[in-house]
Amino acid sequence: MPQALIIGFGKSGVAAARLLKQEGWEVELCDSSTSPTLLEQQQKLASEHITVKLAHKPEFTSSDISKLIVVSPGVPWDIPILATARELGIETIGEMELAWRYLQDIPWVAITGTNGKTTTTALTAAIFQTAGLNAPACGNIGYAACEVAIQARGNTEKNSVDWIIGEISSYQIESSVTLAPRIGIWTTFTPDHLARHKTLENYYNIKAKLLHNSQIQIFNGDDTHLSKLGLNHWPNAYWTSVKGQEFLIGEKGFYIENGWVMEKISATPQPIVEVSALRMVGEHNQQNLLMSVAAARLAGIDITAISQAVREFPGVPHRLEHICNWQGINFINDSKATNYDAAEVGLASVQSPAILIAGGEAKAGDDSAWLDQIQAKAAAVLLIGNAAPAFAKRFQKVGYSNYHIVETMENAVSLSAELAKKHQASVVLLSPACASFDQYPNFEMRGEDFRQLCQKYLGFAEKT
Repeated sequence: MPQALIIGFGKSGVAAARLLKQEGWEVELCDSSTSPTLLEQQQKLASEHITVKLAHKPEFTSSDISKLIVVSPGVPWDIPILATARELGIETIGEMELAWRYLQDIPWVAITGTNGKTTTTALTAAIFQTAGLNAPACGNIGYAACEVAIQARGNTEKNSVDWIIGEISSYQIESSVTLAPRIGIWTTFTPDHLARHKTLENYYNIKAKLLHNSQIQIFNGDDTHLSKLGLNHWPNAYWTSVKGQEFLIGEKGFYIENGWVMEKISATPQPIVEVSALRMVGEHNQQNLLMSVAAARLAGIDITAISQAVREFPGVPHRLEHICNWQGINFINDSKATNYDAAEVGLASVQSPAILIAGGEAKAGDDSAWLDQIQAKAAAVLLIGNAAPAFAKRFQKVGYSNYHIVETMENAVSLSAELAKKHQASVVLLSPACASFDQYPNFEMRGEDFRQLCQKYLGFAEKT
């Protein structure tokens, strides 16, 4: 019986363990941490004959050469135990690569990028599903990729998976060897995850690997970095632009003109869907719309299905998600804005003046455009989490003084309504520009806390 060790007890690690167990492997799952939640999962997996070791770091020797090591996305690829395993010649792959090995007969749309990939993935999946295709979203959104593999292998031909729509991070690309999608989309490229990837060049090369392996490539032509590379680096790609046909890179692509998404694949451009059909605000969401439409058209989906899906698309939780209106003030959850670029886009997308809630676990990056946007639109900023003192110093340096270090989300929400009234602000925006790990397990939990605190302090009723 082949043996596999799964490192990382998250959703992806559990899915990988179950897939391999289903395929007849002897599976062990380990994680360096422990918690009551993990202990509960440990017991459940034990009933499935999957061994789980918590508070455990494996050590490898040459006797482990026949094993397969599968790494969850949250586990750094360059930690010493993995470096040792690779040096010993032990096959070491990521959970996404494992899923691909069982799903490579199905066409994939793979979406990567610094920002915009979740919305683009969700909208692309919605379009494919509206067209009647079984096209689950997976990866960083929806199911773990190995969960889809389990479902696909258990399906009958009648309800088999037609397409896989994957949101794929640099962590997942880095640990993939043979992943080769039918369609690859690159949404944006700005500095992020440099603590893990060390250099911008390394981060770029990881992302580029996915696109090089894709049969069809789609790029956001309005992205500053990607557009500079253009046809010299990507001669066969399809490019997009919200600025019109004259800004299209190359002879083929998708653009916005006179309020319509236009397709230019043949000599005569044709309209696909009105931009106004999309309920999400902001130019960045128009860029996401273009890339999703491009994927759908290049996959052969008809215009009617695209139009219906776009009109019905509700948006993405935690990305400029409207929570409530309280006494004329809109409370908006943008918890997914975990870096400066995403937070700048979030603030640019709402009306001014706004009360901004920011902070958490700070990331490396250029904060200058974000600070400019704060000075232009934020009547006040409420700072939470570990980044609060450093952000306060940055505000002082640029001459912005209307900030308050409030430490917790509860303090921020309770004070935000008062400040919004004082400054006649139309919006309270949670857009942290930070990771969440200092106070929350993930950005979703941070956004849910914001939602619940709005309900507690403002008394709005959840829609049922």
